Amino acid sequence: MVDELLLRELTPAVIGVLVHRGVDFATAEDAVQEALIQAALTWPDTRPADPKGWLVTVAWRKFLDVRRAEVSRRDREQRFEAEPPPGPTETADDTLQLFFLCAHPSLSPAAAAALTLRAVGGLTTRQIAQAYLGATGI
Repeated sequence: MVDELLLRELTPAVIGVLVHRGVDFATAEDAVQEALIQAALTWPDTRPADPKGWLVTVAWRKFLDVRRAEVSRRDREQRFEAEPPPGPTETADDTLQLFFLCAHPSLSPAAAAALTLRAVGGLTTRQIAQAYLGATGI
């Protein structure tokens, strides 16, 4: 079982060690809170011989993890800001490929023409039928 009284007694000293190492108070407090959570999870099984040293070590490592994450985030943001703004993108015009697909040799000339008018020209079936002077069947 975690000795809550011991943790309460050690907390100010651990925060003091981190502040002495140059960590601002709020960040030190956050790191110590994370260390206390870790202690609550770990100490019921095995309590360390030096609880204060354990808390200082874990809090310092938590602080370093946060600091590294912040530095990494700032680096990513700076790389993003340093990139030139995206210019106009080249859009591939697939119309020519669509023409070739509509003129496939396996299609009859009438089917190829109707398919081309539909796919490339954007005409409806009714409009294509009227263009051929035939009935739409609708």
